[in-house]
Amino acid sequence: MATRSQAREAVAGLLYAFDSGNTDVLKAAPTLLEEKKIRNAQQRFALELLGGVLDQMHALDAALQPLLKDWDLKRIGCMERAILRLGAYEILHTQTKPAVVINEAIELAKAYGEDNAPRLVNAVLDHLSKRQS
Repeated sequence: MATRSQAREAVAGLLYAFDSGNTDVLKAAPTLLEEKKIRNAQQRFALELLGGVLDQMHALDAALQPLLKDWDLKRIGCMERAILRLGAYEILHTQTKPAVVINEAIELAKAYGEDNAPRLVNAVLDHLSKRQS
């Protein structure tokens, strides 16, 4: 059985694909999740996250941009952007504890991001979560 971590990993990959130009990612998501053996409750969780991020993308970007200081969100790598959007969505729109969200995002950044991605993800999402408190 898949874990929530695996579901988040799959969602980050789907968001990366969307950001890279695959706009049909929402239609293909159930099949792709099934192939990764993400089923039942975890698939519903993943689809809820994916749909939420895609639905709220402009608002998420607007919330993230001021936290990036001298960086433009569009200049950050696609995977880092996907991880930040996913983390921001969970912090702003779910009941998941921010510490869990941030830890999961850091692990994704370590696995798939550039060398400095974990620090960036940690700093931005931590700042966002403190703003919400």
